[in-house]
Amino acid sequence: MSPHSVEQVASADFPTLWGKFRIFGFQGNFAGRLEEAVALVMGDILSSPPLVRIHSQCLTGDVFGSLRCDCRQQLEMALAMIAERGAGVLIYEQQEGRGIGLMAKLKAYELQDEGLDTVEANERLGFKADQREFALPAKILKALGVSQVRLLSNNPDKVAALERGGIKVIERVPCEVSASAHSEDYLKTKKEKMGHLFSRR
Repeated sequence: MSPHSVEQVASADFPTLWGKFRIFGFQGNFAGRLEEAVALVMGDILSSPPLVRIHSQCLTGDVFGSLRCDCRQQLEMALAMIAERGAGVLIYEQQEGRGIGLMAKLKAYELQDEGLDTVEANERLGFKADQREFALPAKILKALGVSQVRLLSNNPDKVAALERGGIKVIERVPCEVSASAHSEDYLKTKKEKMGHLFSRR
């Protein structure tokens, strides 16, 4: 696989609680590093700009229902919104803990228990506040034949990354969930230190 290329390696019917999708597996080579992601596709995504969510893997939230973050709520909200419209794409990237990996993320949790916020914890461990890059999703969307999207996100970095990758974001659709007592500080840090856009915070 050549640098900065992406290839579809599998696709299959994928019934879910939110309706019937088709699941695609993609691999991409970026700066000598192999990245993998899946795309859940529902309905006609070519006749008009589809609703698209780029979701980074979060084992603790997506699988175990952690209340330390809003990841699972955002994932379920995105799937429900795509299903409601009858068309859209959810790209699920393997970028655990904003790209630092699962074990480092758990170490960051330890530091947060000692009073650091999510940005301070990542930086204490020698990482950037957000290690993720979003080059693969733009390539996946192009492979699916999509050139314009309505992006379901609060993160301006995702908008910028898609635009850099040649995907036009015609609208940013908020993906805001209600905070719990456990996630209030997490969401506040997202807004104040990472520039995430919240209308209700």
